[in-house]
Amino acid sequence: MSQVTLDIIRGIAQAAANAYDGAHDEKGEPISLGLKREEGDVIKDSRTIDGFKCKIDGNHLIVSYQSDIRLKDVYGTKFENEINSTLGDIGKWLKKEYKKVTGKALSLKSTGDVTATVETSSRHRCWVRANQYFDLSGQAEAVKGESKDSVDAKFKDFLSQGGWKKADPQGQPVHVGDGKVQSRKDIHSPFKDE
Repeated sequence: MSQVTLDIIRGIAQAAANAYDGAHDEKGEPISLGLKREEGDVIKDSRTIDGFKCKIDGNHLIVSYQSDIRLKDVYGTKFENEINSTLGDIGKWLKKEYKKVTGKALSLKSTGDVTATVETSSRHRCWVRANQYFDLSGQAEAVKGESKDSVDAKFKDFLSQGGWKKADPQGQPVHVGDGKVQSRKDIHSPFKDE
């Protein structure tokens, strides 16, 4: 892994880490990502539990969003649009925060549709898990590049010598007693004396 790739991954990780619940910006004001947990008063209102995490797979950034929802919201007409806009807001915020953290621009382009799964544990409790794939456009060459062989020559020489001997093809030895040893090829074959 090159240093450029590592810097990109660390920058995205730090940008996502700065989005914890209750985070404040440099001016002391609460940050706003567009999540449901930011709505309402902390003490008076019951708050919705939601959040996101980021994963990197090749040259894709996968943003996973999780939120508690009501079942009647799922059957509403705006449900898909709300999930799409929330994941879009998270992507915009990550780009802005990445710029603050590293001083470099992060270019994210969504690839494909949002995949959302709604699950229930009772008639009252439901939650949604949604994933959005983003293409790391500006950094694709750095992240997608071929890995170089970094194995030391001495270690390669050690591996070429063969290491331990291979196991005998006789199968699994079993000691029966009185110095007798039986073996079998696998668990489905019968035992044979050696």
